[in-house]
Amino acid sequence: MHDHDHSHDHHHDNHYSDMQARVKALETLLTEKGLIDPAAIDAIVETYETKVGPRNGARVVAKAWSDPDFAEWLKRDATAAIASLGFTGRQGEHMRAVFNTPDTHNLVVCTLCSCYPWSVLGLPPVWYKAPAYRSRAVIDPRGVLAEFGLTLPESKKVRVWDSTAELRYLVIPERPEGSEGMDEEALADLVSRDAMIGTAIAGSPKIPAAGSQEVSA
Repeated sequence: MHDHDHSHDHHHDNHYSDMQARVKALETLLTEKGLIDPAAIDAIVETYETKVGPRNGARVVAKAWSDPDFAEWLKRDATAAIASLGFTGRQGEHMRAVFNTPDTHNLVVCTLCSCYPWSVLGLPPVWYKAPAYRSRAVIDPRGVLAEFGLTLPESKKVRVWDSTAELRYLVIPERPEGSEGMDEEALADLVSRDAMIGTAIAGSPKIPAAGSQEVSA
């Protein structure tokens, strides 16, 4: 018989979700067997989250806002324009940029799987791959946007773009008011990953770009 009166507080201190705990356990096991190097994994994740991640896309948006010639090039041939900034590679070979306007808001989804432009947005968020988002973004885009905290006027059209293995999309959000005179580095700070998917808009010069939120099923 075991004494069940002793404290089990350590169970409540576990800050990992079930999936995170499984990944951690697998990583620990593979590390102990000498099959992986944790430092190498950390470097790869850090690269996609920061260097290859949304910061690349934010730089594309900032340049489009500040350079009309680049914006036109981005409209004509997004793949080449983005590549000119050095952002190429996995799942970013064929790109199209869609520009938000006062009349139209763009939203990106991949209904068949989770095609996503890693070269400009980094690793896809969990909600982007979830069946709830993939189905509801097409059926009820305004409702989905509202769950992200973005309520658009009825007069503004919402256009949904369905990514495929052959073509991926990058939303160019509208440039926020009050950002005149800001350099590209400062402008890029106003652009979040979600704004480049279309589930958010660019932050104002006084408010940081919004972070991601989960979509309920």
